[in-house]
Amino acid sequence: MKSKKGGRKPIAVDLYCGAGGLTRGLLDAGVEVRAGYDIDEHCRHAYEHNNSPAVFHAKSVADLKAEDVEAHYEEGRTRVLVGCAPCVTFSTYTQGQNRSKDPKWSLLRQFARLVKEVKPEIVSMENVPGLQKTAVFRDFLKVLREEGFHFNDDAEKRLVYCPDYGIPQHRTRLVLIASRLGPIDLIEPTHTSVKYRCVKDALKGLPSLEAGEVSPKDSMHRASGLSNLNLRRIRQSKPGGSWRLWPANLVAKCHKKKKGMTYGSVYGRMSWDKPSPTITTQFHGFGNGRFGHPEQDRALSLREGAILQSFPNTYAFAKDANYSLQAVARMIGNAVPVELGAVIGRSIKLHLAKHGR
Repeated sequence: MKSKKGGRKPIAVDLYCGAGGLTRGLLDAGVEVRAGYDIDEHCRHAYEHNNSPAVFHAKSVADLKAEDVEAHYEEGRTRVLVGCAPCVTFSTYTQGQNRSKDPKWSLLRQFARLVKEVKPEIVSMENVPGLQKTAVFRDFLKVLREEGFHFNDDAEKRLVYCPDYGIPQHRTRLVLIASRLGPIDLIEPTHTSVKYRCVKDALKGLPSLEAGEVSPKDSMHRASGLSNLNLRRIRQSKPGGSWRLWPANLVAKCHKKKKGMTYGSVYGRMSWDKPSPTITTQFHGFGNGRFGHPEQDRALSLREGAILQSFPNTYAFAKDANYSLQAVARMIGNAVPVELGAVIGRSIKLHLAKHGR
């Protein structure tokens, strides 16, 4: 049956929506998104301002009931349920830490619960690759099988290297896409290694900034300040190089120890002609990774980090200039890259077209 308004066109609900990277990508691909759920109230403005008429709901997915989600769908429309449960529990950045009692382990189980209760036709989830090695992920796949979903059983083929889809960032993500209608996969990669988008493609042309400065034309083009010591360090740093090339008096004591010697990418500059490193929630700090600007003596600005996450250049993360730099950086680093969301959306639309939806 088809509704008069939209035929069988899909409607999506985004769980753990954050600032709206996945929602924005789905919308760009032509998938209507009605609502996003997240417990971080800081995300409300970014989500709603950039993704209208999708509505932000500050509510834990653990407290979400099936009828809450079902209220966003219309009879006769294909129901899509997507999400990216917070991934720090499974991230390589927390290797060696005991997180067995972390409450975030339950978040994917809550997603599985809603899949069983709401019974959408399409499900998609994005997360860090390490999640595939866990029991909670295997349980999630078990639920999908029991519910009659089709998905790719090859763990390697569920890993997506972002530059393959035009995202200028060395980022590998787990993307699971499942359907009750039949076999489904992501669309084929759109870029080859010789045509990867690089830092220069994404950032060249933005106004120059000093460390600690804010662009008068864009309050999101804001760079963290640097101490005198770190200013001396970044001036000794070469694109793609390491602190190992600095004069000995600039090297941090921790890096002179055996354990610290392995962290060669911190205090590094990015290279213009390569994709950026993975954008984390700490990308605005020079000492937190290879987040130094290729030429200017500072770390990435918030706008630059967002662009490398493939957010539009005008995406607004705060109502005004009076915002927390750390809160916005966290939103950007935690987001699903917008273009990856669009790839998921285009894959869903192509799959539905094949099944007459």
